[in-house]
Amino acid sequence: MKLALSLGRRGMGQCAPNPAVGCVLVRDGRIIGRGWTQPGGRPHAEVVALAQAGDAKGTTAYVTLEPCAHHGKTPPCAQALIDAGVSRVVVALGDPDPRVDGGGITMLRAAGIDVTIGVCEDEARRDHAGFLLKTTEGRPWVTLKLSNSFDGRIATATGESQWITGPEARRYVHALRARHDAVMVGGGTARDDDPSLTVRGLGVSRQPTRIVLSRHLDLPQDSHLSRTAKDVPVILCHGGKAPKTRISHWQESGATCVEVGETEGVLDPVQVLQALGTQGLTRIFCEGGGGLAASLLMAGQVDELIGFTAGIALGAEGRPSLAAMGIERLGDAPRFKLVETRNLGGDALHRWARS
Repeated sequence: MKLALSLGRRGMGQCAPNPAVGCVLVRDGRIIGRGWTQPGGRPHAEVVALAQAGDAKGTTAYVTLEPCAHHGKTPPCAQALIDAGVSRVVVALGDPDPRVDGGGITMLRAAGIDVTIGVCEDEARRDHAGFLLKTTEGRPWVTLKLSNSFDGRIATATGESQWITGPEARRYVHALRARHDAVMVGGGTARDDDPSLTVRGLGVSRQPTRIVLSRHLDLPQDSHLSRTAKDVPVILCHGGKAPKTRISHWQESGATCVEVGETEGVLDPVQVLQALGTQGLTRIFCEGGGGLAASLLMAGQVDELIGFTAGIALGAEGRPSLAAMGIERLGDAPRFKLVETRNLGGDALHRWARS
């Protein structure tokens, strides 16, 4: 199952809205088939592993998520395992999708297949967190990344920010982008940096969707995002008062424009994430800026924090990584628990999970 989980991670960021599942087939203690969900979501992990095995009769299948039981664009994987003559299936985690939700297990057992469920369940729950959250709450998993100076600044007073962190940290950020379905920034970041928000230097087969939140769509119309929207997907979340001429421009450029409601002068982060869930996204990597990061945190919509801290101090006049959050009591501040720390070149990486 540990191997199946590691295989499933290869599909992260590549197969939304489907889950990134891994599957291993074993007979007489020997692995004869391995698979993971392919880019675009098909074929599924079980089908890939069965094809590699050729003859899977009498094998034990280790699968990180309950095999699907419904007919969609492909036949159900539970039936594929039955037809292949698999004798035992070990499942890490049940699938809460109403189209499955125990149906895959029921199909397998009805066919006389021995089923064990719950092996490495906690690890599988972490790996499938985005799919599970979208299935049960309608929104994607959100990872918020902040790259700061030692004193919590993201730029000097003049806006200079390249580069606070070193090349090792920046390369790791690209790896994180690759493991998410989408990269999200606020309108200020899009205006100031003209970012590409793509994965570079890692040879990925599928680029993440680029998302920008901008109430009035007051974004540069000759930006990198505008020029490449037909090649790599762009989603723009805007308010109800965004000019129709700007909406038309971006739609003609190839972007998807999504109107969401506002609260206290900003796009409502809860509505934003619900809308992005309907776009099929399960894992979003948010790279700021400070206003967007603060609004997500205060709305309780951040599931994981990843911080990069550089050994440089910029002082109070530098730009803070978070906008004002209106917190007067410590008890009102969102809290996270430390999960991991490590060195990346000359910088420190720290990862936090929502308490």
